[in-house]
Amino acid sequence: MTDTPLYHRVCIIGLGLIGSSLLRCLMADRSLAAEVVACDRSDAVCARVAELGIADRVESDATLAVAGADLVILCTPVGAYADVAALIGPHLAPGSTLSDVGSVKQAVVRDVSPHVPDGVHFVPGHPLAGTEHSGPDAGFKELFRGRWLILTPPPGTDTAAVDRLGRLWAACGSQIEVMDASHHDQVLAITSHLPHLIAYTIVGTATDLEETTKSEVIRFSATGFRDFTRIAASDPVMWRDIFLNNREAVLEMIQRFTEDLTALQRAIRWGEGDKLFDLFTRTRAIRRSIIDAKQA
Repeated sequence: MTDTPLYHRVCIIGLGLIGSSLLRCLMADRSLAAEVVACDRSDAVCARVAELGIADRVESDATLAVAGADLVILCTPVGAYADVAALIGPHLAPGSTLSDVGSVKQAVVRDVSPHVPDGVHFVPGHPLAGTEHSGPDAGFKELFRGRWLILTPPPGTDTAAVDRLGRLWAACGSQIEVMDASHHDQVLAITSHLPHLIAYTIVGTATDLEETTKSEVIRFSATGFRDFTRIAASDPVMWRDIFLNNREAVLEMIQRFTEDLTALQRAIRWGEGDKLFDLFTRTRAIRRSIIDAKQA
């Protein structure tokens, strides 16, 4: 443990799965922050966080929560970022860092940057970690262990601020990668956003079946469908905002997926077993690569 913590005061705004998991990490390693402040607009959520004891101080007023903080991390749904940033911008301390955990990054830069005062470092971030659960009780400090944390600082961002934030996330167990915001959104559109959209669609199709068939789908769910329901159980507010704020990249991936699905449909229709075998062989290799990368 270092004599001087990495940050004097860290403020987490939004106390769902990611925010409350981050609080737990910070409270478990006091070399990261001398004081940990939690903030949520819900009085009930604030009361629960205080009861759980996962912050030094809990505030429902974001302007009070960010006062004197040298690191503020937005953990609300991305659709709320513009309003939150406008609210806290005038109260951010000079020299502090403002970051986030949103699953899209170009929209975050677009919505937050206008409200960041001169002298405040803006370093957007995205932890590639999560579950289908939400709320402060869903968090756990091991959530980020072995998972990637992508930072997308705008051009000209102070490198010392980026490195400092990266050290905090690394201490939480994350592997750090820095990339351009637009590239991030393209990558995540295929690795995260499209799979969620497919899961929502498949589960939605099941719910539209006749009642007798639907009950059998639920009763006899095999592993594949169960996995889809887990993904489709994710926070609807968060995912609504993700799709609306990364629409160009998502629509491009939907188009490519539709073309590939049409080719697969044709292969099945015409009994082209070799094409099916080749596809399944290639996709099996991808799964092995993910396991080898310890991201399974």
